[in-house]
Amino acid sequence: MTTIILIGGGVVAVLLLVIGIVFSFRGERSLVEERLGPYAEDEFDQRIAAAAAESDTSALTDWVNDQVVRSSWGEGIAKNLAQADIKLKPAEYVAAIVILVIVLGGAAYFLGGRSLISLGIGVVVALILPGFYVKRQKGRRLQKFNDQLPDMLNLMVNGLRAGYSTVQAMEAVSKELPPPISTEFRRLVQEMQIGIPMEQALDNLFRRIPSEDLDLIIAAINVQREVGGNLAEILDTISYTIRERVRIKGEIRVLTSQVVYSGRFLAMLPFILGAILWFINRPYMLLFFDDPKICGAIMIGAIILMVSAGYFAMTRVANIEV
Repeated sequence: MTTIILIGGGVVAVLLLVIGIVFSFRGERSLVEERLGPYAEDEFDQRIAAAAAESDTSALTDWVNDQVVRSSWGEGIAKNLAQADIKLKPAEYVAAIVILVIVLGGAAYFLGGRSLISLGIGVVVALILPGFYVKRQKGRRLQKFNDQLPDMLNLMVNGLRAGYSTVQAMEAVSKELPPPISTEFRRLVQEMQIGIPMEQALDNLFRRIPSEDLDLIIAAINVQREVGGNLAEILDTISYTIRERVRIKGEIRVLTSQVVYSGRFLAMLPFILGAILWFINRPYMLLFFDDPKICGAIMIGAIILMVSAGYFAMTRVANIEV
């Protein structure tokens, strides 16, 4: 058993070393240049993004990434990575999942008595962890962006009243406020500077940041550009509305956080304990699969159904629309 653990640790260390070397050579790339192609439909913008990508990555990496992005699930991966601000291409994200599946699946297989069930547990965990991390990063980034919207609106209103144009006010936001709102508005301004219409650039922004409050701001800007009016007064009114919504959402989040985290913990607890017991006391867990096997299958199905129903009920209770 000690030898197996040492071998597994060595394999993990070598894989982490290879990944670190690869990413260190790739360096830090601009988010605008890296992801402009998937969201800007104009052919000129796609050529700019392709040229920037060719300078940083190999032809093989670009080819694999193009094949992944062209598929429907690849587009979803690219969108999720952009929303979570994870600086990986879809092909790199898929490669990371494959490496994690091999490492965790192999470790679980050897530590779990070379059982296919142990292998399945490791593979399932490896498939769930990356998606969970991306979803968590998306939620945190979206929440932080929403909390910064009132300050962004105040800065834009002051700039417009001082004589700035809409683009200049957006550029001031990209320079004065902290990330993530400054990062997104910097890309918004850069997209408009290379010739993308403001309406399309704002749609791209909303695609990266699916916020209801941001949608309200974008609608106000688009309507003002079409019919005219005092944009500073419109945004000032919206600022008060959004500030109150942020305050109320914050209070609701504090009051419902216990229910949310309790629901998540209680939903994960049976599966975590089942996996731990499988590796600690496998003969005990194998009782589920003794004859008659139908009884164990019914019990496992009932567990999954009841846990899912309880988690759904608790999330519905904590989900309060504002």
